[in-house]
Order: sequence, then C-alpha cells, then structure tokens
Amino acid sequence: MKITAAITGVGSYLPDYILTNEELERTIDTTNEWIMSRSGISERCILKDKDKASAYMAAEAAKQLLSKKGLSPLDIELIIVATVTPDHQYPATANIVADMIGAKNAWGFDIQAACSSFIYALTTASKFIESGAHKKVLVIGSDKMSSIVDFTCRKTAILFGDGAGAVLLEPTTDGTGIIDSRMYSDGSGKKYLYQPAGGSLMPSSIETVTNKEHFVVMDGPAVFKVAVIKMAEVAAEMMERNHLTSDDVAFLVPHQANKRIIEATANRMGVSMDKVMLNIQKYGNTTSATLPLCLAEWEHQLKKGDNLILTTFGAGFTWGGLYLKWSY
Repeated sequence: MKITAAITGVGSYLPDYILTNEELERTIDTTNEWIMSRSGISERCILKDKDKASAYMAAEAAKQLLSKKGLSPLDIELIIVATVTPDHQYPATANIVADMIGAKNAWGFDIQAACSSFIYALTTASKFIESGAHKKVLVIGSDKMSSIVDFTCRKTAILFGDGAGAVLLEPTTDGTGIIDSRMYSDGSGKKYLYQPAGGSLMPSSIETVTNKEHFVVMDGPAVFKVAVIKMAEVAAEMMERNHLTSDDVAFLVPHQANKRIIEATANRMGVSMDKVMLNIQKYGNTTSATLPLCLAEWEHQLKKGDNLILTTFGAGFTWGGLYLKWSY
C-alpha cells in the first residue's frame, strides 16, 4: 500500500489581547464599517509580551497538540516552522521551538514563503513521511505580525493578527492523508508586498528605522487582483486533478487574507460558504498560522475521509493548493 502523510493531531495558540476595530477607530483614520466592507475583519489577537514572539506561540501550539495526543516531545523526529517573523535571523525558529518543548531527538528548519509558508511546509514535510525517513513530524505556522506592522498605517494596521497553529504528520496506508499538492511562485510580484529593510540588501540602520522600512509595505489593489485569480485557480486545479466535484468537498480551507478573496475562491469551486472555513473576522490575517488555526477550530466537525482543499496566496508572489483526506 502507498504511504501517505496523514494529519493525526492539531493544536493552536492565540494571544489574550484582542485588538478591535473600535480601538483602531480611535488611533487611525478608519471606521468599523470601512474595515468590515473591505476585509471582513472585526478583531485580531495581538501578542503584547515584549519577551515573547513567534517561537513562544509555536511552542504553545505544539505543547497543546502533544498533550491532546498523549505524546512525549521525545517522539518527534522533525519540526518545520513556517514563519515570516522568526525570533532571529538565526538560529532557526524551529531550533528554538524544539528546545522549548523538549524535543531533544528532533532536527528542524524554517520555511518562509510569506502567507504560503504553511502549505509549502506541509508539502515539504509530507515527503519525509512518504519516503519513510520519519514517522512523526510537527509542522507549525506561527507569526507575530504585530512586530512588523505600522499601526499608524490604515492600509496594513487593520489586516494582521498574531497566532500559531500546529499539525502532526504520521504515515498511513488507509488512503487518507495528503493526496495531492501543487505549489507556484512568481518573483516579479515582490514589489507589491514586501518588507524593505532588515535583510542583506538593506541591513538595519538608524535610517531604516527612522524611515519605517522594517514594516510591511503593500499595494493592496495589485495584491488583491492577483490573489483572487491564483487562489481560485489552484483550488479548482486540485479538484480537477483529483476528479472532485463541489459535492465531494467537505470543506474549503482558504488562507484568511480577505473575505472577498475567500468568497471568490469558493464561487470558482462551486462550493457554498457553509463549506468554507472562515475565521478571519476573529483573527485577521495571521499569515503562516491561518490554515492550521482553521484546522484546529474545525477539528471536531471533521470526520475520517472528509475531502479538504487547502489554498493560499502570499507575497512574492507565492501560492498553492493541497488536497487532503482527513484521517481521524
């Protein structure tokens, strides 16, 4: 029998502090109605602790997962962390997480593909399972977007939140698990969504900090235009490649970037909104964490054999789709 990588557990972490649209109304030129009409977001969670960041949230999500599964951290062989807000340029956030949770037998690395990071990481991790190299792999999406968002900028302050979600991958031969995936990228989209400073091209300096060049820069209309097309196309491709109709799909699991993009993707697939995992109104865009947070929130509604289509789009541009048959 063919070995596939099955998701056998999920965990999540969300910070306690909730930043509402009403609070943003008091600090920037915006209104709740404006934010809701353009994004569908009413609030987002923010990690206020100065001494905690993406690794902390990732570790908390992993600990919750391990506790639910009754597993020892020593059972974990590989940890892949998807993030655009690593604690440091190096070491990798995955290394820090392994130490935080006591996964002394695991090696690990980070994957950065902007908002597509988690689906890239999930696809990568599945190969270690399918090849027989590993039996237990943690894939975690974690981002402290509040660390790179200018909360005086109306365009970006409303969109992003902090959070983490984790999944455990294990081998199965029962026909469930990750069945198919397709990843894409187009580097010509860099200029529409990026963080100018902090890398080797523009190292941190007094000037870069003064000029606010460590914050997210986004051309919203340009990103929206491409995201609507690409997320919908790759979701439809997953269905066509695997001979699925809208009736066969239990849930669409879309990256939570914008409610209008999600609605357009569902429409292209012929899937009604009651079959779409949607929590952007509560958490905003948590970047690498959106997909695993959805899986964690809907876990109890899923049953073995359910067909899920995961789809995402991120800066770069990066995008991808994944067909998953739920395993428990």
